[in-house]
Amino acid sequence: MTIVTENKDRPFVVMIGAANMDICGVPSATLIHKGSNPGTVSLSPGGVARNIAENLARLGIDSRLIAAIGTDYFGKTLLRQGQHAGIDMSHIIELEDQQTSSYLSVLDDGGDLLVAINDMTIADQLTCEHIKKHHQILIEASVIIVDTNISEEIFAYLADRYADQPIMVDTVSATKAVRIKPYLSSVHTLKANRMEAQALCGINISLTEMAKWFHQQGVKRVFITLGPEGVFYSDENENGTLTVPKQANAILNANGAGDAFMAGITYAWLQNWGLIKSTKFAMSAAHVTLAHIATINPEMSLKTVNKTLETDYVN
Repeated sequence: MTIVTENKDRPFVVMIGAANMDICGVPSATLIHKGSNPGTVSLSPGGVARNIAENLARLGIDSRLIAAIGTDYFGKTLLRQGQHAGIDMSHIIELEDQQTSSYLSVLDDGGDLLVAINDMTIADQLTCEHIKKHHQILIEASVIIVDTNISEEIFAYLADRYADQPIMVDTVSATKAVRIKPYLSSVHTLKANRMEAQALCGINISLTEMAKWFHQQGVKRVFITLGPEGVFYSDENENGTLTVPKQANAILNANGAGDAFMAGITYAWLQNWGLIKSTKFAMSAAHVTLAHIATINPEMSLKTVNKTLETDYVN
């Protein structure tokens, strides 16, 4: 196993999308529906773009976040915590009299999501005019990552103005994923789960056929996460499914695993790694996240991901 060493160059990545506060409830036993359940309730910073930014920052990458927050308690907490975690928060848009996004989730006693409610109203206040003010960092960014919480108008602008740069997309949900369908030719890397990928294709086909369809639209790399079944990866030269042995430690919270995976894929791209090595690294980053109750594992680092890389992966 080759241990990853930190890159001494300082490329930077710009994330555009959601920043919100995650409120997570976990029952201490099997959930009783339509009743009160003893358990734990935790509060932690979240939002797909923000989570990717923090994971990358903890991996040593210069991460710059563009997102809208309010000037309320949640917004101030997100700003303070992001700075503490190493994210460049100087491009955050603070909106007066707006409520910062929040995401309320209830997990089962195994750590998997049962139900969630998101209040992302403030995301509609993030406009192209806001994005245009950050042209300089966008044109200089090594990678631009967007989540589909942004409006179709913003994505159209990014696809038109920054198509020559690697634009990576996290599809977030099946409902929001379709916003990017007209602009897939400008997407370098797409990360989605099976349901989100199927929503974009519009038809129920195999993973290999889905990947072929995405490549025909112009997407260069596709990663379809399959939960406990692993990850399907594809570019124009190779594809396959990578699985790992059963998690040795209990899964405490699956909410942030996909965001850590996306951060891992981005980190690997900056190192110019191949597709399989990139997927292994990203899956290892996701497993680090699964082992902590918070959306972001505060122990996320190259050291902890390297340790997880020692797991025997199976193609």
